[in-house]
Amino acid sequence: MSGFWRTWFFVWCLSIGIFGIVLAGGAFEATSGPVSLVFSGLQGPSEIVWNAPMRFSLAVMGGVSIGWAVMLTLVVRAAIDAGEAGRPLWNAVSAGMAAWFIIDSFLSVATGFAMNVVPNIGLAGMYLVGLIGSGALRRTA
Repeated sequence: MSGFWRTWFFVWCLSIGIFGIVLAGGAFEATSGPVSLVFSGLQGPSEIVWNAPMRFSLAVMGGVSIGWAVMLTLVVRAAIDAGEAGRPLWNAVSAGMAAWFIIDSFLSVATGFAMNVVPNIGLAGMYLVGLIGSGALRRTA
């Protein structure tokens, strides 16, 4: 895989990690500014209530997102290094992405935060562009 696509996937993983940091920042009032901007952009059905359960939920979601980014970075790197033998790893990442996208997008709409589907499409699209553009799933003759 070319250096361009390696960098593409690194930036994709990094964007997930940065989003996790933004979410985790909502755990404390002093660092909740960036996640407040995210919520305002989502145009949900009501104002955000900054209470202990909300801060706990953001802390957990941030930690999960950061962990997801670290895991994806390592799995994608292993898949790239494995070449054609990395196909099962790409399949695993793709299955995880599909599960996340469907569940997250459906629940976003169902709970009144339909605008969250827009960044979901961006993240999934970035993955698909990398997958297709890099030829990661292409079989060699």
